[in-house]
Amino acid sequence: MRLTLSMALVVALGIAGCATGGGRDAGALPGGLARDQLLSELAACHLLRVAQAGDKAVTDATVIAAVRRYGFTPAAVVQRANQLLLRDRTNGAALGRQAGAACNNLADVMQVAPALVRFEQSGQARSAWLRVEAEITGGFADRVIRELRMRRAVGLVITSAGGSVFEARKLGRYLRANGLRAAVDRVCVSACIDVLAGGTERYATPKARLGVHQSSVPGRYSSHEGGQIYVADSFRYLREMGVDADVAIAAASVPRNTILLIPLRDALATRLLTAVVERL
Repeated sequence: MRLTLSMALVVALGIAGCATGGGRDAGALPGGLARDQLLSELAACHLLRVAQAGDKAVTDATVIAAVRRYGFTPAAVVQRANQLLLRDRTNGAALGRQAGAACNNLADVMQVAPALVRFEQSGQARSAWLRVEAEITGGFADRVIRELRMRRAVGLVITSAGGSVFEARKLGRYLRANGLRAAVDRVCVSACIDVLAGGTERYATPKARLGVHQSSVPGRYSSHEGGQIYVADSFRYLREMGVDADVAIAAASVPRNTILLIPLRDALATRLLTAVVERL
Protein backbone atom coordinates (compact mmCIF):
# COMPACT_ATOMS: atom_id res chain seq x y z
CA MET A 1 0.00 0.00 0.00
CA ARG A 2 2.85 2.38 0.72
CA LEU A 3 4.19 1.93 -2.82
CA THR A 4 0.76 2.42 -4.36
CA LEU A 5 0.14 5.67 -2.51
CA SER A 6 3.59 7.01 -3.31
CA MET A 7 3.18 6.32 -7.02
CA ALA A 8 -0.27 7.87 -7.02
CA LEU A 9 0.96 11.12 -5.56
CA VAL A 10 4.02 11.28 -7.79
CA VAL A 11 1.78 10.98 -10.81
CA ALA A 12 -1.07 13.13 -9.59
CA LEU A 13 0.94 15.88 -7.93
CA GLY A 14 4.60 15.61 -8.87
CA ILE A 15 4.32 15.33 -12.65
CA ALA A 16 1.51 17.86 -12.56
CA GLY A 17 4.03 20.43 -11.38
CA CYS A 18 3.35 20.48 -7.65
CA ALA A 19 6.04 18.23 -6.23
CA THR A 20 8.34 20.96 -4.98
CA GLY A 21 5.64 22.65 -2.91
CA GLY A 22 6.39 26.26 -2.06
CA GLY A 23 2.96 27.54 -2.98
CA ARG A 24 2.57 31.28 -2.94
CA ASP A 25 0.48 31.17 0.27
CA ALA A 26 2.59 28.49 1.97
CA GLY A 27 2.05 28.69 5.71
CA ALA A 28 -0.86 31.16 5.48
CA LEU A 29 -3.58 28.77 6.58
CA PRO A 30 -7.27 29.57 7.07
CA GLY A 31 -8.16 30.83 10.53
CA GLY A 32 -8.41 28.12 13.17
CA LEU A 33 -6.92 25.36 11.03
CA ALA A 34 -3.53 23.95 12.08
CA ARG A 35 -1.08 22.88 9.39
CA ASP A 36 -0.93 19.34 10.77
CA GLN A 37 -4.71 19.09 10.67
CA LEU A 38 -4.78 20.30 7.07
CA LEU A 39 -2.18 17.67 6.12
CA SER A 40 -4.39 14.94 7.57
CA GLU A 41 -7.34 16.28 5.57
CA LEU A 42 -5.29 16.13 2.37
CA ALA A 43 -4.15 12.59 3.05
CA ALA A 44 -7.63 11.33 3.94
CA CYS A 45 -9.30 12.90 0.89
CA HIS A 46 -6.61 11.49 -1.39
CA LEU A 47 -7.05 8.03 0.15
CA LEU A 48 -10.78 8.20 -0.53
CA ARG A 49 -10.35 8.79 -4.26
CA VAL A 50 -7.68 6.09 -4.62
CA ALA A 51 -9.89 3.56 -2.83
CA GLN A 52 -13.04 4.49 -4.75
CA ALA A 53 -11.40 4.40 -8.17
CA GLY A 54 -9.12 1.45 -7.49
CA ASP A 55 -6.56 3.46 -9.42
CA LYS A 56 -3.17 4.73 -8.29
CA ALA A 57 -3.20 7.67 -10.71
CA VAL A 58 -6.04 9.63 -9.12
CA THR A 59 -6.56 12.23 -6.47
CA ASP A 60 -9.06 14.99 -5.71
CA ALA A 61 -9.19 18.52 -7.10
CA THR A 62 -9.20 19.93 -3.57
CA VAL A 63 -5.97 18.07 -2.72
CA ILE A 64 -4.18 19.48 -5.75
CA ALA A 65 -5.39 23.00 -4.97
CA ALA A 66 -4.25 22.80 -1.32
CA VAL A 67 -0.85 21.32 -2.17
CA ARG A 68 -0.24 24.16 -4.58
CA ARG A 69 -1.48 26.91 -2.30
CA TYR A 70 0.01 25.81 1.00
CA GLY A 71 3.32 24.30 -0.07
CA PHE A 72 2.84 20.69 1.01
CA THR A 73 4.96 18.04 -0.72
CA PRO A 74 3.66 14.74 -2.09
CA ALA A 75 6.06 12.94 0.26
CA ALA A 76 4.43 14.57 3.28
CA VAL A 77 0.94 13.63 2.10
CA VAL A 78 2.09 10.04 1.39
CA GLN A 79 3.61 9.72 4.85
CA ARG A 80 0.47 10.99 6.53
CA ALA A 81 -1.75 8.75 4.36
CA ASN A 82 0.22 5.70 5.45
CA GLN A 83 -0.07 6.79 9.07
CA LEU A 84 -3.85 7.03 8.68
CA LEU A 85 -3.99 3.57 7.14
CA LEU A 86 -1.97 2.06 9.97
CA ARG A 87 -4.03 3.84 12.61
CA ASP A 88 -7.33 2.64 11.16
CA ARG A 89 -6.26 -0.70 9.68
CA THR A 90 -8.94 -2.49 11.71
CA ASN A 91 -11.60 0.18 11.27
CA GLY A 92 -11.92 1.00 7.59
CA ALA A 93 -15.41 2.42 8.08
CA ALA A 94 -14.07 5.12 10.42
CA LEU A 95 -11.39 6.07 7.93
CA GLY A 96 -13.96 6.16 5.16
CA ARG A 97 -16.12 8.59 7.13
CA GLN A 98 -13.12 10.75 7.92
CA ALA A 99 -12.09 10.76 4.27
CA GLY A 100 -15.52 11.79 3.02
CA ALA A 101 -15.68 14.62 5.55
CA ALA A 102 -12.13 15.67 4.62
CA CYS A 103 -12.99 16.19 0.95
CA ASN A 104 -15.99 18.32 1.94
CA ASN A 105 -13.94 20.31 4.47
CA LEU A 106 -11.23 20.97 1.89
CA ALA A 107 -13.89 22.14 -0.56
CA ASP A 108 -15.01 24.77 1.96
CA VAL A 109 -11.43 25.86 2.67
CA MET A 110 -10.27 25.96 -0.95
CA GLN A 111 -13.58 27.01 -2.52
CA VAL A 112 -13.04 24.18 -5.01
CA ALA A 113 -15.61 21.46 -5.64
CA PRO A 114 -14.43 18.02 -4.45
CA ALA A 115 -13.97 16.14 -7.71
CA LEU A 116 -12.08 13.12 -8.99
CA VAL A 117 -8.95 13.96 -10.98
CA ARG A 118 -7.31 11.24 -13.07
CA PHE A 119 -3.92 11.42 -14.69
CA GLU A 120 -2.37 9.69 -17.69
CA GLN A 121 1.15 8.26 -17.44
CA SER A 122 2.37 11.44 -19.13
CA GLY A 123 1.08 13.47 -16.19
CA GLN A 124 -1.66 15.11 -18.24
CA ALA A 125 -5.09 15.25 -16.65
CA ARG A 126 -7.45 12.69 -18.14
CA SER A 127 -10.56 14.32 -19.62
CA ALA A 128 -12.58 11.29 -20.76
CA TRP A 129 -16.33 11.55 -20.20
CA LEU A 130 -18.93 8.84 -20.64
CA ARG A 131 -21.82 9.80 -22.93
CA VAL A 132 -25.18 8.09 -22.29
CA GLU A 133 -28.44 8.57 -24.19
CA ALA A 134 -31.20 6.38 -22.82
CA GLU A 135 -34.41 6.08 -20.87
CA ILE A 136 -33.77 5.55 -17.17
CA THR A 137 -35.08 2.03 -16.62
CA GLY A 138 -34.47 -0.74 -14.10
CA GLY A 139 -30.77 -1.46 -13.65
CA PHE A 140 -29.78 1.79 -15.37
CA ALA A 141 -27.67 3.07 -12.48
CA ASP A 142 -25.58 -0.10 -12.18
CA ARG A 143 -25.03 -0.25 -15.95
CA VAL A 144 -23.80 3.32 -16.10
CA ILE A 145 -21.62 2.90 -13.01
CA ARG A 146 -19.92 -0.12 -14.62
CA GLU A 147 -19.24 1.90 -17.76
CA LEU A 148 -17.90 4.86 -15.80
CA ARG A 149 -15.44 2.61 -14.01
CA MET A 150 -14.44 0.62 -17.09
CA ARG A 151 -13.77 3.75 -19.16
CA ARG A 152 -12.03 5.55 -16.27
CA ALA A 153 -14.31 8.52 -16.90
CA VAL A 154 -14.22 11.75 -14.92
CA GLY A 155 -17.83 12.62 -15.67
CA LEU A 156 -21.11 11.74 -17.34
CA VAL A 157 -22.80 13.51 -20.27
CA ILE A 158 -26.43 12.44 -20.19
CA THR A 159 -29.32 12.78 -22.61
CA SER A 160 -32.60 11.37 -21.34
CA ALA A 161 -36.33 11.98 -21.27
CA GLY A 162 -36.41 10.52 -17.77
CA GLY A 163 -37.80 7.33 -16.29
CA SER A 164 -37.18 5.74 -12.91
CA VAL A 165 -36.61 8.25 -10.13
CA PHE A 166 -35.12 5.52 -7.94
CA GLU A 167 -32.48 4.67 -10.56
CA ALA A 168 -31.77 8.35 -11.26
CA ARG A 169 -31.12 9.14 -7.61
CA LYS A 170 -29.03 6.01 -7.14
CA LEU A 171 -26.79 7.15 -9.99
CA GLY A 172 -26.83 10.77 -8.78
CA ARG A 173 -25.65 9.76 -5.32
CA TYR A 174 -22.91 7.62 -6.86
CA LEU A 175 -21.68 10.56 -8.93
CA ARG A 176 -21.58 12.81 -5.88
CA ALA A 177 -19.91 10.29 -3.56
CA ASN A 178 -17.23 9.47 -6.13
CA GLY A 179 -16.42 13.02 -7.17
CA LEU A 180 -17.76 12.70 -10.72
CA ARG A 181 -19.13 15.56 -12.81
CA ALA A 182 -22.34 15.63 -14.85
CA ALA A 183 -23.26 17.55 -17.99
CA VAL A 184 -26.00 18.03 -20.57
CA ASP A 185 -25.59 19.21 -24.15
CA ARG A 186 -28.94 18.07 -25.53
CA VAL A 187 -31.99 17.18 -23.42
CA CYS A 188 -32.34 16.24 -19.76
CA VAL A 189 -35.86 16.24 -18.35
CA SER A 190 -37.92 14.58 -15.64
CA ALA A 191 -35.91 12.00 -13.63
CA CYS A 192 -32.78 12.90 -15.63
CA ILE A 193 -32.62 16.11 -13.58
CA ASP A 194 -31.88 13.98 -10.51
CA VAL A 195 -28.87 12.46 -12.29
CA LEU A 196 -27.61 15.91 -13.27
CA ALA A 197 -28.06 17.17 -9.71
CA GLY A 198 -25.70 14.47 -8.45
CA GLY A 199 -22.65 15.75 -10.31
CA THR A 200 -20.02 17.46 -8.18
CA GLU A 201 -19.92 20.03 -10.96
CA ARG A 202 -22.89 20.40 -13.30
CA TYR A 203 -22.49 21.79 -16.81
CA ALA A 204 -24.76 22.57 -19.73
CA THR A 205 -24.12 23.97 -23.18
CA PRO A 206 -26.11 27.01 -24.37
CA LYS A 207 -28.53 24.91 -26.43
CA ALA A 208 -29.16 22.29 -23.76
CA ARG A 209 -32.75 21.87 -22.60
CA LEU A 210 -33.55 21.09 -18.97
CA GLY A 211 -37.08 20.37 -17.81
CA VAL A 212 -39.22 19.08 -14.97
CA HIS A 213 -42.74 17.81 -14.35
CA GLN A 214 -44.61 15.66 -11.86
CA SER A 215 -43.14 12.22 -11.40
CA SER A 216 -45.29 9.13 -11.65
CA VAL A 217 -45.88 8.30 -8.00
CA PRO A 218 -45.06 4.66 -7.09
CA GLY A 219 -47.87 2.51 -5.73
CA ARG A 220 -46.61 2.73 -2.17
CA TYR A 221 -47.28 6.49 -2.32
CA SER A 222 -50.72 6.14 -3.93
CA SER A 223 -52.68 8.08 -1.29
CA HIS A 224 -52.85 11.87 -1.16
CA GLU A 225 -50.67 11.83 1.94
CA GLY A 226 -48.26 9.48 0.18
CA GLY A 227 -48.01 11.85 -2.75
CA GLN A 228 -47.04 14.64 -0.38
CA ILE A 229 -44.35 12.41 1.13
CA TYR A 230 -43.05 11.71 -2.38
CA VAL A 231 -42.74 15.42 -3.11
CA ALA A 232 -40.94 15.85 0.22
CA ASP A 233 -38.52 13.09 -0.79
CA SER A 234 -37.75 15.02 -3.98
CA PHE A 235 -37.24 18.17 -1.92
CA ARG A 236 -34.82 16.39 0.42
CA TYR A 237 -32.85 14.80 -2.42
CA LEU A 238 -32.21 18.12 -4.16
CA ARG A 239 -31.29 19.77 -0.88
CA GLU A 240 -28.87 16.88 -0.21
CA MET A 241 -27.25 17.66 -3.57
CA GLY A 242 -26.94 21.36 -2.78
CA VAL A 243 -29.61 22.35 -5.31
CA ASP A 244 -32.39 24.80 -4.44
CA ALA A 245 -35.20 22.45 -3.45
CA ASP A 246 -37.78 24.85 -4.92
CA VAL A 247 -37.01 23.01 -8.17
CA ALA A 248 -38.91 20.05 -6.67
CA ILE A 249 -41.87 22.27 -5.80
CA ALA A 250 -41.95 23.63 -9.35
CA ALA A 251 -41.89 20.11 -10.74
CA ALA A 252 -44.80 19.05 -8.53
CA SER A 253 -46.95 21.80 -10.03
CA VAL A 254 -46.50 20.65 -13.65
CA PRO A 255 -48.79 17.87 -15.02
CA ARG A 256 -47.02 14.69 -16.15
CA ASN A 257 -48.00 15.25 -19.80
CA THR A 258 -46.25 18.65 -19.81
CA ILE A 259 -42.64 19.73 -19.42
CA LEU A 260 -41.61 22.95 -17.71
CA LEU A 261 -38.38 24.03 -19.38
CA ILE A 262 -35.92 25.65 -16.99
CA PRO A 263 -34.02 28.62 -18.46
CA LEU A 264 -30.28 28.14 -18.01
CA ARG A 265 -30.05 31.36 -16.00
CA ASP A 266 -32.57 29.91 -13.54
CA ALA A 267 -30.70 26.60 -13.46
CA LEU A 268 -27.60 28.56 -12.47
CA ALA A 269 -29.49 30.61 -9.87
CA THR A 270 -30.89 27.45 -8.24
CA ARG A 271 -27.47 25.70 -8.43
CA LEU A 272 -28.88 22.96 -10.63
CA LEU A 273 -26.00 24.04 -12.88
CA THR A 274 -22.61 25.27 -11.76
CA ALA A 275 -21.60 26.58 -15.19
CA VAL A 276 -22.74 27.01 -18.79
CA VAL A 277 -19.95 26.05 -21.19
CA GLU A 278 -19.64 26.51 -24.93
CA ARG A 279 -18.97 22.84 -25.60
CA LEU A 280 -18.24 19.55 -23.88
